[in-house]
Amino acid sequence: MTETPTSPLPPHRDPWAAPTTPQAPVQHAGTEGPYGPGHAPLGSGSGAGQWPPAPVPGTAPAPRARRPVAALAATAVLAALLGGGAGAVTATVLDDDPVATTSSAAPAAQRTSDTGTVVPAQGTVAEVAARVLPSVVMIEAQGVSGSGTGSGVVLDDEGHVLTNNHVIEGAAQQGTLTVVFDDGTRAEARVVGTDPSADLAVVQVQGVDDLAPIEVGSSADLQVGDSVLALGSPLGLAGSVSEGIVSAKNRPVFAGGEQGGQASVLNAIQTDTAINPGNSGGALVDLRGRLVGINSAIATVGGSSGQSGNIGIGFAIPVDQATRIAAELIEDGTASYARIGAQVSDAQDGGALLGTVEPGSAAQEAGLQDGDVVTRLGEQVVDGADALVSAVRSAVPGSTVDLTYVRDGEERTVQVTLDTVESD
Repeated sequence: MTETPTSPLPPHRDPWAAPTTPQAPVQHAGTEGPYGPGHAPLGSGSGAGQWPPAPVPGTAPAPRARRPVAALAATAVLAALLGGGAGAVTATVLDDDPVATTSSAAPAAQRTSDTGTVVPAQGTVAEVAARVLPSVVMIEAQGVSGSGTGSGVVLDDEGHVLTNNHVIEGAAQQGTLTVVFDDGTRAEARVVGTDPSADLAVVQVQGVDDLAPIEVGSSADLQVGDSVLALGSPLGLAGSVSEGIVSAKNRPVFAGGEQGGQASVLNAIQTDTAINPGNSGGALVDLRGRLVGINSAIATVGGSSGQSGNIGIGFAIPVDQATRIAAELIEDGTASYARIGAQVSDAQDGGALLGTVEPGSAAQEAGLQDGDVVTRLGEQVVDGADALVSAVRSAVPGSTVDLTYVRDGEERTVQVTLDTVESD
């Protein structure tokens, strides 16, 4: 994968400012045209299997208050946000039925998750696909600038569907959204709320019975090497299933918005599962059929101006972050994110070098200073500015996390209670 030439970062850049270091071309999966990259969260694993997600134990998020967004944004891997235009692919039709994978995985023994919960044995790919496909939909977006298709996941019996913001943003203001279910049922949808900064949106359909809400898992319990399936509508091919593994966790990715829209900062799950334009907003599930991520972006090779396809490097928004934001969007149409309140750049020997620390910010309250080099946030290693940006952005707003930094050659650890900022 080639890297786009980059110019050096300024000595200090605003943690929530638009990134200045492009890296690998990226595309979305929702409407026509190329988009940007993807990231994953630092959220806790609590609430697995529950919707709405349960409160995080031991945290008391601060009240959500509107504040100016002078936040971190960063790029570590530019990916392609999967934007699949309708009619983008010409192919010979072999069968009218959706094509699912025919491979299978041998059932695995039970194991205990990181949270101490015994999880059920895995099913075969065919079993999981049959159970999850009714919970995954195709979304047709018709806007003033054109039309396209993406994917979505059914959250509840009320008709709420979680998807990527870039899937629906072209039709959110002046356009129409149609949700197509696995059985062919079609229904118009309305936008409930959007969070461009996290590239997430919730739409709602009405008048549809017998909905099949997806079972929600925990991205915190995922391990590198775990088998996963991607379900969605790549290139408009509804009901498609692909199989792969978790290639990495906490992968910082910058994702640009559609048609110059707001960029997204993702702390992503990386997977080699085949993901293509049109998969955006669809489900990444484990072999127990539980949602662990929302497929959002793919890496591309070189700087092509056209649509790109799977090269084995895809990115999904971790479910722990996605469901928290979805619950906020359903509640009042807006979402919040965490902020530390300091400018940041890459440190020469690794880590994130802090610049100006804002008065009254979380960073100042924790005693952080200009020149400190952050090396870890919670359990996540921070090897550069992008890693800190994505880790903070995906953490639970108002939560308290351990932050490790180096000052004058001495490593120190402090607790930081992250600020809460309302997303625009």
